[in-house]
Amino acid sequence: MTTSLTIDNFVYRTLPGHGGVDMNVAVGGQGAAVVLLHGFPQTHYMWRHVAQKLASDHTVIVPDLRGYGASGKPAADDPNTYSKRTMASDVVVIAHELGFEHFGLIGHDRGALVAVRAGLDHPTVVDYLGILDVLPTLDTWGVLHGVNAKVAWHLYLMAQPVGLPEKMIAAVAPEFFGSFLDAWDPTGATFSAQERDYYVNSSIAAIDSIVADYRATASIDLDMDAADREREAQLTMPVGVISQDWGSQLGFDASALWRAWAPDLTYQATTSGHFMAEENPDEITGFITGLGSRAPHAKR
Repeated sequence: MTTSLTIDNFVYRTLPGHGGVDMNVAVGGQGAAVVLLHGFPQTHYMWRHVAQKLASDHTVIVPDLRGYGASGKPAADDPNTYSKRTMASDVVVIAHELGFEHFGLIGHDRGALVAVRAGLDHPTVVDYLGILDVLPTLDTWGVLHGVNAKVAWHLYLMAQPVGLPEKMIAAVAPEFFGSFLDAWDPTGATFSAQERDYYVNSSIAAIDSIVADYRATASIDLDMDAADREREAQLTMPVGVISQDWGSQLGFDASALWRAWAPDLTYQATTSGHFMAEENPDEITGFITGLGSRAPHAKR
């Protein structure tokens, strides 16, 4: 088993999240707060390069999402346990515990879905919102059609009822989690062997909670997004999206989909792969810094 990897010069704390769930949180730097949320199949460690750069003038808060890494993995006895509303509440509780009533919020992949929900549910808390390489839950399911949906085959697998997905993944867990790290890394050089092993082994230890997170996105999270669309809810803070150009492959305009949720939007495509914070940390740090400069209250 690979030893857990940590961000150099960051202090690690175990803080209570929503409902008292233990949250593993790395904190570094000083200044206005920015929270960085990781994606799948990773942990907070994916932000190591960007976090170090931002720490020169920010307090950088980097948690493992509930169900991932060294954070608590409560049993999904209730649909809300891994809803993005609950996971967003984890983030707000952590920031408040650290003394911040408001913060910038950046999410990659799964973490971006949590960040969007935080922006919708807690608009006065989130100063600015950055999204890396994902679509809103409602729109994700809306753009997947026919054979093109095969790129998201894992969404359908983990949406199935409790039992079968967990057993299927456990049977080939190293290959399952490793396949995403390999397929979504076009350079093949983003991760060292140690880092790849760490991500795979961390995910193997969290199969049930990872599946519960994805299952929520095909059920309770989808219902929440649909309800927000019905009432024309929007993200009121400055929002930035940086993404691969999936739309040209799947036949949709990602910037238009995001603008329906975020009127104060900047959108940019990247030539980096999915793991852009590790492949090109300078680009992502610049993206975050530029986004933060648009937030009138970011330095209150």
